Amino acid sequence: MKSWDAIVVGAGIIGLSLALELNRQGLRVLVVEKNEPGREASWAAGGMLCDFPAETAPALRELASASAGMYPEFVRELEDASGLEIDLRSVGTLVLSHVETGLRPVSAGQSPATTPAYALPRPLAELEPALRILDGAEHGLTPLFVKERCVDPRHLSAAAIAAARHRGIDFASGDRVLAVEVANGKASGVRTNKTQFAAGMVVNCAGAWAEQIGPHPFPTRPVKGQMLCVAMPEKELVRHVVRTFGRTPDVYLIPRSDGRMLIGATAEEAGFDKQTVPETIQKLRQAAL
Repeated sequence: MKSWDAIVVGAGIIGLSLALELNRQGLRVLVVEKNEPGREASWAAGGMLCDFPAETAPALRELASASAGMYPEFVRELEDASGLEIDLRSVGTLVLSHVETGLRPVSAGQSPATTPAYALPRPLAELEPALRILDGAEHGLTPLFVKERCVDPRHLSAAAIAAARHRGIDFASGDRVLAVEVANGKASGVRTNKTQFAAGMVVNCAGAWAEQIGPHPFPTRPVKGQMLCVAMPEKELVRHVVRTFGRTPDVYLIPRSDGRMLIGATAEEAGFDKQTVPETIQKLRQAAL
C-alpha cells in the first residue's frame, strides 16, 4: 500500500498552506478532503485579514498580527507557483465603533508599530464619499483607520490548490476521514468512509468537522454565517473595508477589485445548515444602507 510522510485532513486554506509548507520541506504529502477542495469555509469567507485588537482575544493578538503581516509574501508565492492572480487589497479598514474600544488614534511622535489603530488620514467624507455616515460624532461613532488587508478567499484557495498540484502534492477528494489510525502510540494513517491511507504524520485541519474525527476529537463546532454579494454601480465606489463595531447588528462591507462588494455577516448557532434565509439577507442589506 502506498504511503506518505504526512497526511493533512481538510483542504481549506489552512490545510492547503500547511501541505505546501510540508512539501517545501521535502515531505511527501497527501491531502484528504471529504468534499471538493477549498469549497467549505474557505469558499464562503469574507477574507478580512483582521488585525484589530478589540476583536482579537489577547492571547492571539501577537499571532494574528504576525500572520497578517506575512500575507503579501504568502500571496506572491502562491501567484508565482500557480500562475493565478489573487485579489489582495491593502487600502485599509474603516472601523465605525459604537463602543469604547480602549484604542486611541496615533498622536504626533507615536510609533505606528506599537499602535494598531490610527487617526483617519483624511476626513471620512474624502476617504469614502459614498458613505452616508459622514459625521461620526453625530451618530455616536468613533471612526478608526486600521492598516488591515483583505483577500478574495476564492482566488486564494484556487491558487493554493493549483500550486499544490503543481508541486506534486496528492489529493483524495470525497473521502471523509473517520479516525486517525494509531500504532504503538503514534499516528500511522487515517481511516475514511472508503479506504485507509498510511503516513507517519497526520494533521487534523478539518475545521468545524475536526470534532468528528477520532480517537481524539477537537472541541470545534460550526457557526453559520450568511452574507450577500452585490455589484457596485462603479468600481471603487467603496475602496476601504468598512465595518461597524458594537452595533446591533454589526455589518461589514468588503469591496473587491472587480466591482463586487460583500455585505455580511450573521453568526448563528445553526449546526451545519447552509441554507440562506431571504429575511436575513434583507436585514443585512438594510443594515448596510
